[in-house]
Amino acid sequence: MSTTTVQKSATADQAPASAAPGGTRRRGERSLLGTLTSHGILTVASLIALFPIAWLVFLSLGPDKDDYLHPERIWSKMTFDNYSYVLQETNFFDWLKSSLIVSLGTTFIGVLIAATTGYAVSRMRFPGYKKFMWVLLVTQMFPVAVLMVPMYQILSELQLIDTYFGLILVYCSTAVPYCAWLMKGYFDTIPFEIDEAGRVDGLSPFGTFLRLILPLARPGLAVAAFYSFITAFGEVAFATTFLLDDEKYTFAVGLQSFVSEHDAQRNLMAATAVLIAIPVSAFFYLVQKNLVTGLTAGGTKG
Repeated sequence: MSTTTVQKSATADQAPASAAPGGTRRRGERSLLGTLTSHGILTVASLIALFPIAWLVFLSLGPDKDDYLHPERIWSKMTFDNYSYVLQETNFFDWLKSSLIVSLGTTFIGVLIAATTGYAVSRMRFPGYKKFMWVLLVTQMFPVAVLMVPMYQILSELQLIDTYFGLILVYCSTAVPYCAWLMKGYFDTIPFEIDEAGRVDGLSPFGTFLRLILPLARPGLAVAAFYSFITAFGEVAFATTFLLDDEKYTFAVGLQSFVSEHDAQRNLMAATAVLIAIPVSAFFYLVQKNLVTGLTAGGTKG
């Protein structure tokens, strides 16, 4: 009888697992309608996001500057002459060089300052450390028009007008406060025991930060680097004011050469905009693996 009892109990235990009640779903399992709805929403959102890019590429293939008024005519006369003109007849590569120098310089200096600032505020309790972070946040409240004149006077006294380094410093003043807050939130997610272990092993505070903390903070650094790069790469107002030599123009300033008082070569602007997107897309591809992790982890504490 014991054998029969064991077999019956085993059969009874297996029954609920193998035979689920009809019409019920397991946890996390979606219905067919829910799956189709979510996929449909994502498809529509993707099309909305991709439409401006596709439209810009389409307009860049029109040979005339007024083709944007009659886009249906582009189909019969598509050409890559706009790209040839931009690459051969303009200072495109000078703009590219200037944009990369300014953007990469802002990224390197900005991330370095933001990472050390965020780590210091996250780990050290010095007088006024909370007020210091709020001061950084307040600097983001001032519009560009208010900052333009004092920044110009400062750069003029330092003889940094029409220099890459002067523009890099201006962009760092914009990127560093946000990135410092971002890195501070990310460093808060790293256990303090790692710092203590580094001290036990004889590392200095800077050695602990450099050898132990920075490798763990790679996702947060990727987000800060991407933000700094985009901030410097696409900015117009400061670059237009502080750069005077046309050979030092960035892309944002160079695009204005296609617009005059009575004319606008929109076909060439569209072709240049498509070419500008290439280095940005390449930089995004390099850091995209860490972007989502850095954004989500940096917001868990603060």
